[in-house]
Amino acid sequence: MTEPAAEHAGTGGGTARPEENVEYRVAHLRDRLAAEELGELGVRAEIRAGAVVVSGTVPSAQCRETLLRTVDEALAGLAVHTDVVVAENASPDHAEELS
Repeated sequence: MTEPAAEHAGTGGGTARPEENVEYRVAHLRDRLAAEELGELGVRAEIRAGAVVVSGTVPSAQCRETLLRTVDEALAGLAVHTDVVVAENASPDHAEELS
């Protein structure tokens, strides 16, 4: 006989409260970000006012796209707000003029 909790694990079914599911998914996202290539980034994922806020700074547009794709996969169906900035680390294209 199958236990109901095992039958609905990860689907949001059973007796789990919706906010517990969100907290679990955000914790899973944090673990995933720490374990994958994005682990060195200063990116935070927090639950605020019923939505998940993902914020931080990444070194390139490619890293930002990878991060957003990972967030979409992990938090599909949830309200997510992102504030992820790309750090400009390229050399200046012209000399700075001082007055």
